[in-house]
Amino acid sequence: MKIAAAQLTCVPADVPANAARAAALAASARAEGAGLVVFPEFTLTGYELDALAADPGLWTGADDPRLDPLRSAGIATAVNVALPAEGPRPFIATLVYDADGALVTTYAKQHLFRHEQELFEPGTADGRFELGGIRFSLGVCYDNHFPGLAGRAAADGCRVHLASSLYGTGDGIGERATVYPGIAKEHGLYVVLANHVGPAGPWTGCGGAAVWAPGGDLLAEADDRTPGVVTASV
Repeated sequence: MKIAAAQLTCVPADVPANAARAAALAASARAEGAGLVVFPEFTLTGYELDALAADPGLWTGADDPRLDPLRSAGIATAVNVALPAEGPRPFIATLVYDADGALVTTYAKQHLFRHEQELFEPGTADGRFELGGIRFSLGVCYDNHFPGLAGRAAADGCRVHLASSLYGTGDGIGERATVYPGIAKEHGLYVVLANHVGPAGPWTGCGGAAVWAPGGDLLAEADDRTPGVVTASV
């Protein structure tokens, strides 16, 4: 299977505009022969925590019609959103859809970063799914700094780890370049990182969406300035 890692510049707090941008990238990934495309953290809003806290209209359920452009792109997608929960705070969650637009699984971020802890509900279970005979695991940004997450995935028979993330310029450049090949090397997983590029809330996304092979070798990597996708076979 060929998998695509996406990077994009989000329109702040504009779900329809970002769904359209993501759908265009999904079409590009499909044209390159990918069967699955992974998007960064908060694909549909950007990392706009104040706006997400103030406006539940920006939260996105799994059957939200604003996701239709992505669900109809003819490729499996992993898209991260603010997902309504039973309580007053949403999850930071990755929704996985198959190429026909059917929901495959939902994963809620377990390790919330700093001020996210005040605004979001943490998840309590690991994310798993199978597609094309391959078993996948899911992590969202800060999740991936906790080795147990990927360790459990490898022990559970996963072969590919998908990371929807936001890494900015500054310290984020080094974190992006060490955490993810480290997961691939330590746990023997393919690792697929999706990231923001350009303005992303209080940060500037450093791009570099990438795929690493088990052992840590880099298979594909985007630049630090251009929205787009990179693909690699797993």
